[in-house]
Amino acid sequence: MLLAIDVGNTQTAVGVYEGRDLLHEWRVSTERKATVDELAARHDQLLRLRGASLAEIDDVVVGSVVPALTAAYQDLAISYLEHDALVLEPGIRTGISLKIDNPRELGADRLANAVSAYARYHSACVVVDFGTATTFDAISVDGEYLGGVIAPGIETSLEALSSRAARLLKVDLVPPARVIGKSTVECMQSGLIYGTVAQVDGIVSRMVEELGPPVEIVATGGLAELVVPLSEHQIAHLPQLTLEGLQRVHELNVHPVEAT
Repeated sequence: MLLAIDVGNTQTAVGVYEGRDLLHEWRVSTERKATVDELAARHDQLLRLRGASLAEIDDVVVGSVVPALTAAYQDLAISYLEHDALVLEPGIRTGISLKIDNPRELGADRLANAVSAYARYHSACVVVDFGTATTFDAISVDGEYLGGVIAPGIETSLEALSSRAARLLKVDLVPPARVIGKSTVECMQSGLIYGTVAQVDGIVSRMVEELGPPVEIVATGGLAELVVPLSEHQIAHLPQLTLEGLQRVHELNVHPVEAT
C-alpha cells in the first residue's frame, strides 16, 4: 500500500492507495512543529480506525509546501518503514515539463494537481485549487506547465477582514440568497463567495483565451464545492486531485511501465 501525503499550509491530506484505488483518506491540521514520532502516532491511529496500520504501508510519497514537515515525513519513512520516501520536487519524473522561470518556486501541490489533470484529460487544462491561497494553474495541450495565478484564499480573506475591521466579525461561509446583502453578515458572505466566483470566472476566462480552446477546467481544495456550482464555467470538481497526482508521480518513478 502507498501512503500519499499532501502537506499544505493549513491542512494535510492523506490517502492510502492500492495501485490506483484510493482505499482510505483523511485530513488533519498541519502542525509545523510536530515531531516524527507524533506524526507516526497520529497517522497510525487514523489507519487503525480504518482497519489498517502504519506497518502495512509499503511506500510513501510526499508533496509538501512546509520544508520542516518534508524532512519530518522523510524521517518517518526511514524510522518506521525502513525505506526512503519519494518527495515531489524538481528532478523527479512527473510526465509534464515545467515552462516557468524557476521550477523550484512551484509548490508541490500545484505540480501534483497539474500532473493529475493532464494524466486525466491529455488536453489543455486550467486547475483551480481553493486552499490557503486560491491558485490557478495552466497546462498546455502538449503537457507543459505554463504558469498560473496566486490570489488570497476565501478563508484567508475572511481572517484579514475580521482581524483588521473592528466591526466585521467572522461569518459562516455559505452563499447568501442574493448578491445584495441586507445585513453585515450577508454583505460579507456575498463579498467573500460571489467575489471569489467572479474572480474565478474572470481569471479562468482570460487563461482559456491565452491557452486557446478547448480547455478542461477542474477544481479542487476544501472550498471548491462552494464556488463550482455558482460559476459560469463548466468546472469538474475533483476533491482527490492532489492525492491522485502524488500517486501518479510515485507510479511514474517506481513503476514506470505500469504508468504508461
